[in-house]
Amino acid sequence: MDGAVTDAAVLDALVAAEAALTRAYGTLGAAPRAQVDAVCAALGWVGAGSPAAGHGIAPAEVAAAAVAGGNPVIPLVALLQARVPDDARAWVHRGATSQDILDSALMLVARRAALETAATLRRTGMALAGFAEANRDEVAAARTLTQHAVPTTLGLRAAAWLRGIERAAARVEEAALALPAQLGGAAGTLASFVEILGAEDASRLPVAFADELALSAPPAPWHTTRWPVTELGDALVQALDACGVLAADVATAARTEVGELTEGSRGASSAMPQKSNPTAAVLVRSAALRAPMLGATLHAASASACDERPDGAWHAEWPALRELLRLALGATAHAAALAEGLTVDHAAVARNVEATRGLLVAERLSLVLAPLLGRDAVARIVAAAAAGGDLANLVRDALPPDAGVDADALLDPAAYTGLAARLVDAAVTRSHREGDA
Repeated sequence: MDGAVTDAAVLDALVAAEAALTRAYGTLGAAPRAQVDAVCAALGWVGAGSPAAGHGIAPAEVAAAAVAGGNPVIPLVALLQARVPDDARAWVHRGATSQDILDSALMLVARRAALETAATLRRTGMALAGFAEANRDEVAAARTLTQHAVPTTLGLRAAAWLRGIERAAARVEEAALALPAQLGGAAGTLASFVEILGAEDASRLPVAFADELALSAPPAPWHTTRWPVTELGDALVQALDACGVLAADVATAARTEVGELTEGSRGASSAMPQKSNPTAAVLVRSAALRAPMLGATLHAASASACDERPDGAWHAEWPALRELLRLALGATAHAAALAEGLTVDHAAVARNVEATRGLLVAERLSLVLAPLLGRDAVARIVAAAAAGGDLANLVRDALPPDAGVDADALLDPAAYTGLAARLVDAAVTRSHREGDA
């Protein structure tokens, strides 16, 4: 699931960034078309926004050579120039600094991975919308602080998952589409490009470069202004949070003693053949628990950025961002499969509703009966029921003959789900509307 962020993918994006810079020079008329074409052919360029995969360079070769200079661009440039004809070699990496290429490549990788993540979140949302609609009126026990609270519906619980997933998808997509290219030269002044092109064309070069990479054009170099990284990181953490809520609820509901939900595929145990582990939920939860620390690393690196190029903070971003993207790709894929295969044990849901012998509606009893009987009398009824008494009989015995209260209707959990159905309908309708857009 992490093909978009592998070492090979990053290397391809680095090469694509170098090819895009040469093409940007060509767009402005500075580099001869024949030389631009020669560079792109040698580097395996295939088109705007795409990685360059025909360069024939091994990631391990670049990684080993990167240690001496502190980043992979320095050895890569030499390897690329060796592949380019002599008369075109000067247009490889011309005027750029290593950070221009590395930041742009990471944004290219991040954009592709984040958009894939957003699409998978949308797929999860579609499945959850269907689940919520199908279980709109399935009365279940709501739990607060692990204990039965009041009645809810499975549909409303799924609608809550749906809203979180869809908001995260929108935020990830927005952050991905905002990712900018980086082109500032050695210290963010673009002085090298002014020397090569003159001020006017130098000011146009970052836009042409961004267009070649299908990234946003930066308003200015952002060597130490790391909002593109932190805003994307925050969106990815939010996405994993939303998936984690879904996974945690499913894992709880899949417990043997609860038994309300099961995943579509059976997770086997190596030692206990009777088990059906919620493995997709476990994998999603694992990613959701790790994501916040990776997001914190991105913020720590951003806050530590200094001078015109950070000494270590910039380097700390690379693995943290890639790992966060990798977790997002994997966790959202598992979440989609989980949502699409989710099944309900209706008998278990009904059994759990009845587990407290009617006390699931104790809040309603207090609201309706306290004005008639007083709070102390209601408290005694609830205590007696909790001790094993029959709640319906206790209520009937306590009601005055002229109270006008139907005890059976009062104790019906299905009659105390508030606006649950309306909230489900609103969430599903919005989901369908956004899906059609």
